[in-house]
Amino acid sequence: MYQLDDLLHLMARLRDPRHGCPWDLRQDYASIVPHTLEEAYEVADAIAKRDFPQLRDELGDLLFQVVYYSQLGREDGHFDFAQVVDGITRKLVRRHPHVFPDGDLHGPLDLPRLDEATIKRRWEEIKAEERAEKAAVPEQLSLLDDVPAALPALSRAAKLQKRAANVGFDWADATPVVAKIQEELDEVREAMANGQATQVAEEVGDLLFVMVNLARHLQVDAEDALRQANAKFERRFRYIEEALKAQGRTPQEASLEEMDAFWDAAKVDEKGVVGHSLRRG
Repeated sequence: MYQLDDLLHLMARLRDPRHGCPWDLRQDYASIVPHTLEEAYEVADAIAKRDFPQLRDELGDLLFQVVYYSQLGREDGHFDFAQVVDGITRKLVRRHPHVFPDGDLHGPLDLPRLDEATIKRRWEEIKAEERAEKAAVPEQLSLLDDVPAALPALSRAAKLQKRAANVGFDWADATPVVAKIQEELDEVREAMANGQATQVAEEVGDLLFVMVNLARHLQVDAEDALRQANAKFERRFRYIEEALKAQGRTPQEASLEEMDAFWDAAKVDEKGVVGHSLRRG
């Protein structure tokens, strides 16, 4: 079987100035980013489907993205793959003092067990120390500085809220968050009544942000929850399409009431419970 060194050699050959692949030679850090994001989502999709042969392949594709950036870094003299591996290993050893108390990767395994709350608190303290070390002017460092702007909006909202919560800027529990959702929903209705598109968009954004806050308080991953809701909608709408196809028709030829009936049939088929259309909440 091929090994990691073979993959690194392959990447170097692809980028060889004289004998490499023309497409690979045209790429730079920025041009690869869309491919990296796509590969990461394909990994998530394979996990959701529990398709492990596909997961194996998608992890290979994702690993290749790391190898690609490392090759570019080596060519530019910034870093290479070995330094990437060294950096992540050192960081994880440092962030797990309950596993590596002396900072020794190969140290003893017979260690006292700490409770999860203590481990989590120390993890956040270490990350805060790392952020301070990176800051050119520590006193100007914000807790939010290293939350990546390119994250999916739901995931970034959750991270921003979590950072603020770490210093006490948070509701005590989920109950007042529910009240805040109602408040934001009322503001959406008011903006709709005023007919101001910009205000409507802003208020909808506020509503989504608070919904993420509720999910966080309920220990629900908002991004994953919406991904599952998307899959459920897709599954049930495909049921509508198949049911109409069996009648020799398309959705364009069906009434809303007919499609709603098939939607409810899809819910019965899935759960054995008739419910209201997701389209209407």
